[in-house]
Formats: sequence, structure tokens, C-alpha cells
Amino acid sequence: MSEPTLSVIVPAYDEEATLATVVRRLREVPLKLEIVAVNDASKDGTAAVIDRLVAERVIDRAVHHPTNRGKGAALRSGIAAATGDVIVVQDADLEYDPGDLPRLLEPIRSGRADAVYGSRFQGGPRRVLFFWHSVGNQLLTLLSNMLTNLNLTDMETCYKLVRADLLKRLPLTSNRFGFEVEITARLSQCGARIWELPITYSGRTYAEGKKITWRDGLAALFHIVRYNLFPPRGDWRKLRA
Repeated sequence: MSEPTLSVIVPAYDEEATLATVVRRLREVPLKLEIVAVNDASKDGTAAVIDRLVAERVIDRAVHHPTNRGKGAALRSGIAAATGDVIVVQDADLEYDPGDLPRLLEPIRSGRADAVYGSRFQGGPRRVLFFWHSVGNQLLTLLSNMLTNLNLTDMETCYKLVRADLLKRLPLTSNRFGFEVEITARLSQCGARIWELPITYSGRTYAEGKKITWRDGLAALFHIVRYNLFPPRGDWRKLRA
């Protein structure tokens, strides 16, 4: 694959303070980018920021949900709207560094991978924050690995680059943070070639706007069992062939 277009989906819920900064950082990345922003019925000025950036041609495409449907639903809307060769999610906060994207894209560009995960736990630079968040992430990754037979170090990472032709046909249904569990299960079930590379990570505190809670962690345990042991029927498992 030569010079693929990377579609970056930016889901946003009340991210007025950081959205423009994130999008402008994306535009500094030396890649062919398509930026798709999805406003999940934000209560602040996120919608106006997105529309302004579309008018300035910084964002290529915008999707506005009339009601709040959750991150997974926002990502499905973004995936449907994306037109690039490879798709990745960029959270609208400042936790993930877009400068990592060219390196993450390389295994797909060279034909060695169908998906690439950016791991926060493989030794890349990271902000030191919550011990129990780290333990929770590692536990969820371990349980997911046991059912997928993968050896990932960071199943919950936001940075998952996936070939668009593969991702668009995966049967994804999650509405909230179960998306990370579901996409990992589906990629494993269809035999996708998955690579993992270290990334920079600057996690934010709850005071800075972090939204995921321990309730989402408990829900993820349920989703790991659900998505791995009860996959939907159909011929989608033959996608890579």
C-alpha cells in the first residue's frame, strides 16, 4: 500500500477546550489525512468549534448526533463516514500524540499488518498517573488475551489503526466504552494480522476532563465475555482472505 489516506475519527463530547488543539496537531502530521469529527450531542460549545473548523477546512467532515449515544456509537458513525484506506481513532483530549501515527501506519503500509495497536505499556514516554487504572487496564487486557489468544499489552488503547475495508465490515454494535473490547474480539475472530508498537501517552486527571470510571471497567468485564464467546453469525470472519 503506497501513500494510503489515513481517516482519523475524532469523537467529541464536551471537548470545547481541547478539540481545536488536537485537530491542528493532526494537521501537522506528515501523512495524507482525512479528519472526521463526531459531536455526540455535546452540551458545551463543541458543535460550534467543529463547524468552524469545517469552514476553515481543518476538519474534512462532521457528524452531529442529536442525542448523546455514547463513544462506541460515535465511532460507528465516524467509521461509516470515513473514506480513507486506514482508519484510526483520535480522542479529542490531549492524551495521545498524533506524532506517533506515521510510525504506527508503517506495518499496514508495508503489507505486514491489517491492524496496529499503539501500546501505552511497551516502554514509550508517558505521564505518571493512577496506579489502579494501570492495574485495571492490565487485568482487562489479560482477560481479553485469554479469550482471543492474542498477546497484547494494551487492549484498551485508543490508537488502533485498521484497514478501512476490514473495519467497515466488522459487525460492531457497542455504544459506550465496550468498543475497544469488541473490535479486538472481532479482529481476532476474523484472523487479522495485528501488530503492536509503543506510543507516547499523557493521561489526564478527572479534574482535567477524564470521563472513564470504574463502572466502565466493570462493564468491560461483561463485554469481554459477551463479544468473545457469543460472536454474531455470518461470513465476516473470512474478510482477510
